[in-house]
Amino acid sequence: MVGKSIPRVDAYEKVTGRAKFTDDLILNRALVAKVLHSTIGNGIVTSIDTSEAEALPGVVKVVTFKDVPDHCYPTPGHPWSVEPAHQDIADRNILTGRIRYYGDDIAAVVAEDEVTASRALKLIKVEYEEYPVEIHPRKSMYGSNPPIHFDKKDNVLARSNFFIGNVDEGLEQSDTVVKRSYKTSIVQHCHIENPISFAYMEKGRIVVVTSTQIPHIVRRVIGQALGIPWGRVRVIKPYIGGGFGNKQDVLYEPLNAFLTTQVGGRPVKLEVSREETFCNTRTRHSIEYDLTAGVDKEGHLLAKDMKAYSSQGAYASHGHAIAANGLTAWRLQYACPNTRGEAYTIYTNTPTAGAMRAYGIPQAAFAIECLMDDVAAEIHTDPLEFRRKNLIQGYYEDAYLKPIAANTNGIFQCLEKGAEYIHWDEKRKEYADQTGSVRRGIGMSLFSYKTGVWPISLEIAGARLSMNQDGSVQLQIGATEIGQGADTVFSQMAAETLHMDVENVHIVTVQDTDVTPFDTGAYASRQSFVTGTAVKQCAEQLLQKILDYAKTLLPEQETRELSLDHGWIYAGEEQVLSLEALAQEAYYSLSNSSVLTAEVSTQVKKNTIATGCCFAEVEVDMKLGTIQILNIINVHDSGKLLNPQLAQMQVHGGMSMGMGYGLSEQLVLDEKTGRPLNGNLLDYKLMTALDTPDIKADFVELDDPMGPYGNKALGEPPAIPGAPAIRNAVLHATGVAFNEIPLAPQRLIEGFKKAGLI
Repeated sequence: MVGKSIPRVDAYEKVTGRAKFTDDLILNRALVAKVLHSTIGNGIVTSIDTSEAEALPGVVKVVTFKDVPDHCYPTPGHPWSVEPAHQDIADRNILTGRIRYYGDDIAAVVAEDEVTASRALKLIKVEYEEYPVEIHPRKSMYGSNPPIHFDKKDNVLARSNFFIGNVDEGLEQSDTVVKRSYKTSIVQHCHIENPISFAYMEKGRIVVVTSTQIPHIVRRVIGQALGIPWGRVRVIKPYIGGGFGNKQDVLYEPLNAFLTTQVGGRPVKLEVSREETFCNTRTRHSIEYDLTAGVDKEGHLLAKDMKAYSSQGAYASHGHAIAANGLTAWRLQYACPNTRGEAYTIYTNTPTAGAMRAYGIPQAAFAIECLMDDVAAEIHTDPLEFRRKNLIQGYYEDAYLKPIAANTNGIFQCLEKGAEYIHWDEKRKEYADQTGSVRRGIGMSLFSYKTGVWPISLEIAGARLSMNQDGSVQLQIGATEIGQGADTVFSQMAAETLHMDVENVHIVTVQDTDVTPFDTGAYASRQSFVTGTAVKQCAEQLLQKILDYAKTLLPEQETRELSLDHGWIYAGEEQVLSLEALAQEAYYSLSNSSVLTAEVSTQVKKNTIATGCCFAEVEVDMKLGTIQILNIINVHDSGKLLNPQLAQMQVHGGMSMGMGYGLSEQLVLDEKTGRPLNGNLLDYKLMTALDTPDIKADFVELDDPMGPYGNKALGEPPAIPGAPAIRNAVLHATGVAFNEIPLAPQRLIEGFKKAGLI
């Protein structure tokens, strides 16, 4: 079953509208909660008057920052640790009177209906003492008075560095040294389903039904936020309409859990609007890079230096992990004896940045891959040839995190496929000496990406299998299906190991922390690798139990090796017992009844690196400031493909995100207040179907020894290489190097004017 393009197991329910999402499950009698957000970007609340709101008919409860538990808690979807050094920064309160960004949460209303709740918000009177707002990380890191968080006087949340060899000596020995600065923008995930939850109390416990990627982590964080034992919280995750990392953070679930306790345990619905999703959930970090590279006469890298400045926003969320992940990427793929990296993550008065698909690598890859093209241009070398000359071939490992290694490395095969598809050699020559205002070019970029978070963080997953009376099996996992096809792949894995048809594997798509095995959730391209390991081990255990039980039902003289194949027990080559008959005996035998189940919880202590590349052909109209993508391809080395059609789907979706990241998407903030100026789907420029070219995806399948079925990361990597490939194609077409994205018309026209081309 593994390796086949079977239909998604959730497809029918979703396309017919039968799948139950959070909003479909909310009771008609549920109360409605709305959040009051600040209208300044930095300061304190000096007074708040809720009396008029409380007097409004239909209002059940109004709470402010003065009423919530005084517990600072962390929000990121990271595994918790018993070691304090591995715990996330706790800098958030359920509501706050210390405003740190425009839109901070200061009060909430619970009412009988949405209209009443919205009217009540407008009746709350708030007065502020304002402080200066700083939205730029390089300025904020020199401190502010008062600091954004009292325990970080210089507003630097964290910093880290590494040193390999001697970079200064390497640069002195270099024949050519190139220094450049690059910047990426703030973008939002724009998943279809906005964050939504409803909470109620049952038998003295809080139950929260929520659209989340990390139900078990949400349970823990609610307990921390309310200061109650974690066992008094139950979290249920139904079908989910996308997350892309935004829902790998605990958003408004703690507030909703608190609100139900304030209204006698009645159900409370808290749905976040699209505008609130842009401002009040999480974004992708904007990161600024200063990069330096030195090469010898033959074009070999002798030294590399990186300084990164990550704008965290108002609260820690995933914090420094994103910029630090970029430092890891700086060490990988390219062979260089002298490499140095330093990264700062800095609080700013902007919407909080958190996890987003590929977790800091799209930012780092944009800077790194633009630099590689800029170095190649400086020494008059073909960019593809320059990369081939400097890439590591075969096995390699991270110099600082030894368990992280490219156990299989298909990057050269990926480059070969991509170059052939785009006709690299021919078109580099064809587009070399163009004139006029409309020009064409081709560009490329590449990437590497870890699979999961070991050894930086804990990797643990669980799976449970039980055999039904008809010989089919029930599969329960704590890992979450968020639209990426996980349930389908896990079903294939179980079917593969149990030697049965996928139709006989019934997976439970809803996670419930009271009953589903513990798993940290959907992130880090970990699930098919980490949870897949748990599913395989669990299926192996159940298979052995089935065969052991079969021995008790067969004649004692039967000594041939038993096996299971598509519903039948075989002794050697002979069918001797149907699986359905065995299941009936296991359930109902008067003398030998034993329901067959298996459950595992496994800590996975391994990692492996996926690689790939993107090639793009563009047409640039310099007078209009537009870029049309004519051809684009991603080629991935993601180990063995578990479901080729789902793999294609993942790559197409990721490429779309990468193109939007490079061409049009940016959350624009007011310089004086930090207020988002385009926080809606009208003004925020997502690519549409009309903007999207034909997308090509291809693969190099190498059986990776670390993966449970030879597989490695694929969920996030497709979003990485698109933006730098497009930028490098524009460089080839026009000779102008744009070092900040998105490549929107205004930025393009300004660049072409500066270059004297228009």
